[in-house]
Amino acid sequence: MWQDKLKEIIYILENSNVNEIEVAFWGKKYRVVKSPSMVTSGTASSKIEQVQNLPDSSENQKKPSKTEKIESLTEGEDLLSPMPGTFYSSPTPDDPPFVTVGSKVVKGQTLCIIEAMKIMNEIESEIDGTVSEIFIQNSDPVEYNQSLFKIKPL
Repeated sequence: MWQDKLKEIIYILENSNVNEIEVAFWGKKYRVVKSPSMVTSGTASSKIEQVQNLPDSSENQKKPSKTEKIESLTEGEDLLSPMPGTFYSSPTPDDPPFVTVGSKVVKGQTLCIIEAMKIMNEIESEIDGTVSEIFIQNSDPVEYNQSLFKIKPL
């Protein structure tokens, strides 16, 4: 399903004056860039030079076909915010955080709380793994689909 979405993104880029698109969906980030030597004419004859699949590093080492280049820049999966609100790393200010960098997590484990419209929403891990990065500080505002954590799968 995500491959269809990626093809749709490439089509949009080819038929517009936009030179670069970066999109995140299903926990993966994709960056599509037109060739820097091309003039952005907005015609369908434009070619895509680069498509980057950010989460995975090893499987995209093969030579890409035609003018597409697929690279992986980071390892692990980003856990994205399902809503805008305020990020809290612990249940109360006096309690320790739910997780820290290096914490082992299991699917369904609470990682943080996002307060939205005075409702506290527990955000749970979608996979088993290890927390390799935390992108947000306690009490910081977050936006929809903003990366909160990077979790390296087991």
